[in-house]
Amino acid sequence: MLQAIVILAAMGGIFGAVLAIASKKLAVETDPRVDEILEVLPGANCGACGFPGCGGLANAIVNEGAPINACVPGKDKVAGEIAKIMGMEATTGGIRKVVQLHCNGNFDNTKPLYEYKGVMDCHLAVTQFGGPSYCYYGCIGLGSCERVCPFDAIHIGDNRLPVVDTSACVGCGLCANQCPQKVLQIVPIDKRVHVRCNTREKGKKAMETCNVACISCGICVKNCPEGAITLLESQTGSVAVIDYDKCTNCGICVEKCPRKSIHLDPPIDPELTPCERPKQPEGCAACAAKNVCGLH
Repeated sequence: MLQAIVILAAMGGIFGAVLAIASKKLAVETDPRVDEILEVLPGANCGACGFPGCGGLANAIVNEGAPINACVPGKDKVAGEIAKIMGMEATTGGIRKVVQLHCNGNFDNTKPLYEYKGVMDCHLAVTQFGGPSYCYYGCIGLGSCERVCPFDAIHIGDNRLPVVDTSACVGCGLCANQCPQKVLQIVPIDKRVHVRCNTREKGKKAMETCNVACISCGICVKNCPEGAITLLESQTGSVAVIDYDKCTNCGICVEKCPRKSIHLDPPIDPELTPCERPKQPEGCAACAAKNVCGLH
């Protein structure tokens, strides 16, 4: 018995020594700048930079030459801190961007197709006859965009449509990517003219669907002095789309639109700094914090 214990103890000591030596020999040296950059990143792990979370971006900046201003939520402040760490000159990320909603199909404008009682998830709801709204192309209104936002910047309003807090929105694009209807778009904050419709129906069919639906009449296209509006054609129809690189916010299309589908928003300070937000809980804790559950 004693002999077995001694043998096992000796084997344990040998294996432990081998592992200790191997860990030192095979250790991968990490550039300390990676950890320093990770400390100044906001920690949202939104992926808007194109890398797998803040850790992936920090590693890419140090080892792969990724731009120091790649962090969308961090903006110029974080870019400046990273520039100091990397010993580089700070570069600005340009004008802020926020999300805009291309739908106005609220309870007043669009009638429900049926009463939805399933899981509160837009992707699942849209598989049930195209969703609970009479408009096949409009916002589902079940809040998938709200739940994915790490900055608490978008919420479903009392009238079923998402409401964006532009002081908190950093333009990361998570909500736009999450939307199954593609009614959310990231737009420069100084652009004020927006088509609040996503339908592809035309004429009478569009008017039956929503009180403010675009009917693809083309009046906005003909009257835009900058040629900034086109009718986006698809297999199912068309809808007016604005080229924000050309749009000058003149508002002529807003005045000419017979359906009031195009809106001119009030100006927002483009230098407005997004609010500082605490890091949001993840997994089931995130749902508990918002008093919702995506499982039942």
